[in-house]
Amino acid sequence: MSKLIRKGGGQPLRDAMKRHGLSAPKLAAATRQVDVSGRGVSAATVYKVTGAGQAAARECRLRTAWLLTTAMDEPLQDHFDMPSVSTDTVER
Repeated sequence: MSKLIRKGGGQPLRDAMKRHGLSAPKLAAATRQVDVSGRGVSAATVYKVTGAGQAAARECRLRTAWLLTTAMDEPLQDHFDMPSVSTDTVER
């Protein structure tokens, strides 16, 4: 499964949350509204993906990134990069 890399150590995500007036629990609740399954993302995951420091996650699943950015009505590419292609996985 593809993982996306946070841009700027998560600062763009934190800035977007501030612009939208969202705390981690409020953003987690907003992800449940945009998730067709209604599960969304937990507040703990929001803290890990948007946080700074050693406890923060550098990468997250595509689904998580999509739910977070969609809940804030923000473009995914403003907040996440695709990982570079490894030469180990390229066909020769």
